[in-house]
Amino acid sequence: MRVQDKIFVVTGAGSGLGRQLTLELTGRGAKVAALDFREAPLLETKHLAGIHVETFLVDVTNSLDVAALPTKVMEKFGKIDGIINNAGIIQPFVKVNDLKLEDAMHVMSVNFIGPLMMIKAFLPHLLKISEAHIVNVSSMGAYTPVPGQSVYGASKAALKSLTEGLTSELKGTRIGVTLVLAGAMNTNIATNSGINLNVDTSASRIRMTDSAVAAKKIVDAIESGRERLYIGPDARMMDLLTRVSPKLSATLIYRQMRQLLSRSIDN
Repeated sequence: MRVQDKIFVVTGAGSGLGRQLTLELTGRGAKVAALDFREAPLLETKHLAGIHVETFLVDVTNSLDVAALPTKVMEKFGKIDGIINNAGIIQPFVKVNDLKLEDAMHVMSVNFIGPLMMIKAFLPHLLKISEAHIVNVSSMGAYTPVPGQSVYGASKAALKSLTEGLTSELKGTRIGVTLVLAGAMNTNIATNSGINLNVDTSASRIRMTDSAVAAKKIVDAIESGRERLYIGPDARMMDLLTRVSPKLSATLIYRQMRQLLSRSIDN
């Protein structure tokens, strides 16, 4: 599916990967309905991307707002060709025993229930057109246990399973589905999640993928019809290692992340 002249709905478009996806799509001739719950960064994305972007101030956890979106997008663009469920947050870096239930529920709402509601809202429209595409941005946390991010991992694992099931259900249709399994990226997700890591991440040995590079790979995957995309060498390596030796995989991640678990604080 070529993205030129297509209309895409992108969640979390105010910053990070969502902003870069908006820029990449418009750079290839697509138009974007850019969604975020923060107005100022959303308007900045529109300023950077230009006239082919319309902004929608939406909280993806609000069922009424999400249900009303297809009509609003159709009013602006006249059609909808695809959605990219990019919006996501992490949890405070604490163990499950110390995690507030409301924080856990919020992570699940943003990372899993939000994409599910977006799919439920837009899929009936996508099924009526000649070709369409759905992208769900999951994480290597879906298959690699990260201490202090157990509920985040559960939310991304749920999104991964949903995407795989949806891909199977849509066989025989003209709707493509891409599951993105992202490793470490420079998206400032901690700040956007309201989390103060209280640690110098610039000294981290973990190689982070630039969000602009990730956005290009995702749009390439849409155009090639790719069903599964790993972002970053860490995502692919940990997928393989988790299959070969789950215990070793968990030990390596623990050694990398225990500093954050012991030093980070919740805002």
